[in-house]
Amino acid sequence: MPSPVRVRFAPSPTGFLHLGGARTALFAWAYARHFQGKFILRIEDTDRERSTQVATQAILDSMAWLGLNYDEGPFYQMQRMPRYCEVIDDMLARGLAYRCYMPTGELDALREAQMARGEKPRYDGRWRPENAAGKTPPTGVAPVIRFRNPDGGAVAWDDRVKGHIEFANDELDDLVIARPDGTPTYNFCVVVDDIDMRITHVIRGDDHVNNTPRQINIFRALGFEPPVFAHVPTVLGEDGQKLSKRHGAVSVTEYDDAGYLPEAMINFLARLGWAHGNDEVFSPQEFCEWFDLDAISAAPSRFNIDKLRWLNQEHMKRLPPETLGQRLLPFLEKEKLDVAAGPPPAAVAELFRERTATLIEMAQAARFFYTEVAPDETLLAAQIQPANRAALEELFALFETLPWNRESLNAALKDASKQHGLKPPQIMMPMRALVAGTLSTPAIDAVLTLLGREKTRERLRAGLRL
Repeated sequence: MPSPVRVRFAPSPTGFLHLGGARTALFAWAYARHFQGKFILRIEDTDRERSTQVATQAILDSMAWLGLNYDEGPFYQMQRMPRYCEVIDDMLARGLAYRCYMPTGELDALREAQMARGEKPRYDGRWRPENAAGKTPPTGVAPVIRFRNPDGGAVAWDDRVKGHIEFANDELDDLVIARPDGTPTYNFCVVVDDIDMRITHVIRGDDHVNNTPRQINIFRALGFEPPVFAHVPTVLGEDGQKLSKRHGAVSVTEYDDAGYLPEAMINFLARLGWAHGNDEVFSPQEFCEWFDLDAISAAPSRFNIDKLRWLNQEHMKRLPPETLGQRLLPFLEKEKLDVAAGPPPAAVAELFRERTATLIEMAQAARFFYTEVAPDETLLAAQIQPANRAALEELFALFETLPWNRESLNAALKDASKQHGLKPPQIMMPMRALVAGTLSTPAIDAVLTLLGREKTRERLRAGLRL
């Protein structure tokens, strides 16, 4: 692999960064990291009507959350307008581009007539210098600037994902590279940027395949060989349809808000169309070590929320308790819980990591540690029966002096059920209802240990009405 590798991610700030765009950014970042190259962030904001600062910030926030750190940028195309104009002037002077005065209505009529004849709609080159000789430009028509596409032959490249791709130049019309107001267009700006930024590899979605032959021709007209292209297939919804809001096409930052770990999201995105043997759970560092373009599948991949949830739980299990507790803390605060009134978040995280798939689920499941509990009367009535009330009352008394650790509590609960001829659930389940207000908790001896002697006895007293 020639050095240095220079890869860019170039989103348009016309909306949030969704999973498809995030995966493209991830692949570009990982390729740069794998080859100790440079990862460049470029904001392609020439669509002035739709580009917003809010969307730009959402992109930056999403990349920061995922940890996709860039080495250069962000560069903004709107700040590079003088450079684009300089190149266009040079192309006009060298005959690589020309002014086209064809009104929009005339162009529309041409395309309609072509389609009526069953032809592919395309500009017919009528304002090429050799065709426009002697013509007087119409008054009141601001011209566009068109790139003079090569005549005949073909433009081809070996795509690192899709293989050999070839287009006949006769199928490509002369691309507009500047609008009537002088604003340069996307396909032109991309080429100038990639040249100036010395981009060696372009990793992007396969919706750009049709742009690529036009860009390659501009590269070569300007005297540069194009970079290596790798067009990544689309991410589909679970139903095989285009990804939409109902199955994942939401902002990446919403997954942060929903309690997913960035490590898990990177793992999940990486597995959307890429594989490393049978490895399913891996760190961002391992991904960068393993990643190469040859392992990307040419077939579309499918979003699967169950797989994301599973991976998130697996990554929660991998984190040290203190680290997971730090990640949990803001979610406890979002639930408006008084964290100081309960056990350390690290201890809670360690207790719940096997039972919950996201941090927000963990925070919600742990509410009873940090707030008062008022068990439903129907729940208590179903759990506290004449057969087990005496055992529960004895435990209440015993808990005043019992050594407060998990081993002692576990032994006391088992002894109480044995002495009163009860099955363990006849003690464990009502204890859960009394102290947590729910029957769904981790092991009750672990819960009581974290809850503490004072709170445990307060809740038993209240629920048993002692």
